[in-house]
Amino acid sequence: MSEKISTSALAKMRQIEAKLLFADLKRAGYIVRQDEKWILTEEGAKFGGEYVDHPKFGQFIVWPTNLHIELAATSGKTYSATLLGEKLKLNAKRMNQLLSELGWISKSEEGWSLTEAGIRAGGQQRTDKESQNTFVVWHDVVLRHKRLKQSVIEFLGQDVESHSTDKSLSNFRQKFEAKHRTLDGHYVRSKGELLIDNWLYLAGVVHAYERQLPIEQDVTSDFYLPGGKVYLQFWGSDTGEMLEAEREKIRAVYEQHNFNLIEVEPSELDKLDEVLPKRLRQFGIQAY
Repeated sequence: MSEKISTSALAKMRQIEAKLLFADLKRAGYIVRQDEKWILTEEGAKFGGEYVDHPKFGQFIVWPTNLHIELAATSGKTYSATLLGEKLKLNAKRMNQLLSELGWISKSEEGWSLTEAGIRAGGQQRTDKESQNTFVVWHDVVLRHKRLKQSVIEFLGQDVESHSTDKSLSNFRQKFEAKHRTLDGHYVRSKGELLIDNWLYLAGVVHAYERQLPIEQDVTSDFYLPGGKVYLQFWGSDTGEMLEAEREKIRAVYEQHNFNLIEVEPSELDKLDEVLPKRLRQFGIQAY
């Protein structure tokens, strides 16, 4: 692994002013400014950026000494939901709905608020000076984000056949055919997932099955509940429980991105009426 150094140290090594390097990193979409702090984006992480915690200086971002800053493919401009929608052939309302479904923004009385996941995707919070309503603008690097492009393709029904395979799912999932049909028409991979899906449907909880996390990594959650921006993971299959090592690997992704997660053990399937309402209420979801 190559050595990684701070932005200031990298600027010194390249014999340029630190503020110019910060400007290039911002224009490339590798970092964004939020609450007087530089935040590493997913784009920056792809090029090797990561956080370190220093006992004296706190948390800051470090980079490979051979860092490539891709400026040719970006203008560094930001787009409103309207302009982003124009690029993707969607109106502003649908654009915001998709961004909300991804968990990148959330609706409030004041307008649209940026989430932590949205910041890492390249979003920046703004406030209208006259109305004081909040809205979000997006660095143009978001147009290349794999998960956003996938959501738009799925919503518009484009190229359905090539995007309906299991090639992006984990090996654990590929071992089991989705053959169990639920009450709401989903086909799931285990009887445990069937019981959970049917429980959610009868309880009036809107949910998606096998929804990929809104990050560049190919990680798929068993269920996504958009009402609470929460993912639900069932740690089992028709052949037994998932290995602990695999569980920890998946949990680490949720923790890294601060995604809301509800976990259900195989031993809890016979008491879903007891465990799920309590866990759902923690995220503002009422089950009936």
